[in-house]
Amino acid sequence: MKGNIEERACRVAAYIIENRATVRAAAKKFGISKSSVHKDLSERLQQYNRTLYLRVRDVMEANKAERHLRGGLATRRKWQHVKERL
Repeated sequence: MKGNIEERACRVAAYIIENRATVRAAAKKFGISKSSVHKDLSERLQQYNRTLYLRVRDVMEANKAERHLRGGLATRRKWQHVKERL
């Protein structure tokens, strides 16, 4: 999916909005790096499609606000697995 960067940015943004996905999940889905996804959405998309940029920015800000919660849950799951093995 390295072709048209404008099209890629729009497709990634649509995926994130529809699925409320994280940058990491979108990068995995489209086979590109997190840096590319972030650059596409935060810089390039703003120039190509302002309304789509504003919608995806809201999702990304919500994900950023919830990030500490997901990290805590991941740590909790990790330690539950360790306890089960003991």
